[in-house]
Amino acid sequence: MNLVLLEEGDFVQSKSRVELQGRRHRHLLEVQRVEIGSTVRMGLLNGPLGEGRVVAMESGSIELEVELSEEPPPVLPITLVLALPRPPVLRRVLITAASMGVKDIVLMGAQAVEKSYWQSHALKPEAIHDQLVLGLEQGVDTRLPRVRTQPRFRLFVEDELPGIVGQGRLYLAHPGPRPAFPDPGLKEAVLVVGPEAGWNEFELGRWEEAGATRLSLGARPLRVEAAVPALLARML
Repeated sequence: MNLVLLEEGDFVQSKSRVELQGRRHRHLLEVQRVEIGSTVRMGLLNGPLGEGRVVAMESGSIELEVELSEEPPPVLPITLVLALPRPPVLRRVLITAASMGVKDIVLMGAQAVEKSYWQSHALKPEAIHDQLVLGLEQGVDTRLPRVRTQPRFRLFVEDELPGIVGQGRLYLAHPGPRPAFPDPGLKEAVLVVGPEAGWNEFELGRWEEAGATRLSLGARPLRVEAAVPALLARML
């Protein structure tokens, strides 16, 4: 946890004092080993960054005086479109994407996406929120990404995708004989990452019709949790 992320309900008495319990309290005590007077990096969810100074410690809580006045880091101008992966993979990818500055994520269906994935607890709003918060804490950011779902492939590509791409570029990640990366100086883009089993020929054809430019990290198919950060790093 590189950042203690606060929510409005953490403030007590005034907008300059917070009380923390549970996971964040344990982290401050057991990992950062804070004492009275210690300072820690803090930020308000969807708000500014700053610091907190420990002013009181109890057996189940800790209080800090906070000063938050710094802007969060710049947003990564990439919308991540992801064929819904297995629930454990989804959790890891959400953390990674949030830590790297992605602010718009779409989870979509494909032929190779198991229908049971759409009933997973990992897709519940509170579960998604928890993973995004872990990513923000890692990346020292406060802006919570937006996550949307669309199980129907054709509906997404035909009806929703044009409005998402807008004036930006559309890139489709797909293994190829040699690496292929976007041009430098990327302003705004949509990055599409498919299922580990790959897109079928119909799906690849629809992406081509949509004007997607193929990206490749090489001929080796990678796991989603490896491909996403590698691709995003190439597009920074």
